[in-house]
Amino acid sequence: VATEVQLGDILRNKKRFAEAVTAYDDAIHRAASVGMPERWSLFYDRGVALERSGQWERAEQDLKHALELKPEQPLVLNYLGYSWIDRGENLDEGLKMIEKAVELRPDDGYIVDSLGWAHYRMGDYAGAVEQLEKAVELVPQDPTINDHLGDAYWQSGRLSEARYQWQRALQFGPQENEIKPIEEKLQSGLKTPPPSTPHGG
Repeated sequence: VATEVQLGDILRNKKRFAEAVTAYDDAIHRAASVGMPERWSLFYDRGVALERSGQWERAEQDLKHALELKPEQPLVLNYLGYSWIDRGENLDEGLKMIEKAVELRPDDGYIVDSLGWAHYRMGDYAGAVEQLEKAVELVPQDPTINDHLGDAYWQSGRLSEARYQWQRALQFGPQENEIKPIEEKLQSGLKTPPPSTPHGG
C-alpha cells in the first residue's frame, strides 16, 4: 500500500491530479483487501486529488468519510469547509468547520487564510481583513494569502493598501494562471464585488 500512496503523493505534487486519484484508488482498494483499518489520511489525500481534478461529488464523499474516521482533523475540517464556502454551499456549517480548524491549529497561516477567505466570500469584509492580516503575519511570503488580503482591503475601501498587497503577491511568484488576474487588479482594481447570494447549500 505504501508504494501506491507514495505514487499518489508524487503525482499530486506534480499537479497530475487525475492520475493521483487512480493511485489512491489502488491504495485504498489494496488496504481493504488485506483487512487494514481505514486511514483518514488516504481518504483526505484522494479527496483533495478528486477536488482538484474537478470530481467534486466523489471528493465530498471522501472528505466526509475522512472526517468520520477522524472528527477533529484540522486539515480535513479546513479543506471541506473551505470547498463548501468557495462553492457557495453549506456556508454556516463550512464556516464552523474552519473556525474549529483554526482553534485546533491557530498558528497555521493557511488555515487562518481559509477563515479569512470564508468571511470574504460571505461578504464580511471587516472579518476577512482581520483574519487575513493574521494569516499574512504567519506566512508572509505566500502569494495567495497576500492576494486575498488585497481583495479584502479593496472591498473595505482601503485601495492603496490593496494595491500594495497585490504587488507583494506578484513578487512572491504566484502560479502561472494567477499572474494575469493579479496584474489586472493592479491596473483597474476589483471590477465587481463577489456574489453575496449563495447558491445551493
